[in-house]
Amino acid sequence: MPDIVIETERLVLRTIDSSDAELQYRLLNTPTVMEHLGGVKELHEIEAKHAKSQAWFAQRGFGFMMMIEKSSGELVGHCGMKLVDNAHAPNQGDHEIGWLVREDRWRHGYANEAMRAVIDWAFTSIGAPHVVALTCDRNVPSWRFMEKLGMVRRKDLDFDDPGFTPQDNPTIQYSLTREQWQEQNR
Repeated sequence: MPDIVIETERLVLRTIDSSDAELQYRLLNTPTVMEHLGGVKELHEIEAKHAKSQAWFAQRGFGFMMMIEKSSGELVGHCGMKLVDNAHAPNQGDHEIGWLVREDRWRHGYANEAMRAVIDWAFTSIGAPHVVALTCDRNVPSWRFMEKLGMVRRKDLDFDDPGFTPQDNPTIQYSLTREQWQEQNR
């Protein structure tokens, strides 16, 4: 049975359950949603990512979660935090936040609501000194959203990832410190 980790006004962010891979495969794994995330995934790839997130929660007390809309009970996205583990990243071990939202729920404010709660959780409950988020220059909505969250572009953390197409390289990063977050939310 999944655990509720965070509740917001409209969302429940809960741990991943073994049955969630099929749900994510069906609702979130579209060409448009996955365009800048390496493309549509096979079910076994989603299952592997879910197993990894479940292990993160068991070992570290954080990971990625399913974003459930309270009013409908439907999955609207996937979000959370892990440690940077890309072998090409210069900042392995930093707390990395991430999100994706179902296409028919874009521009409803769900990413903003969820990620503000995740960032607060990262700083107050997990004790992260700072968080980073990764994207590519071409994914303008993603990095603009990072800026809306108060994150700052960190060109010194850029890296090439051979797992992505040339147009999605380099991977770029934004960061936010606990102090910057506290200053914004006074």
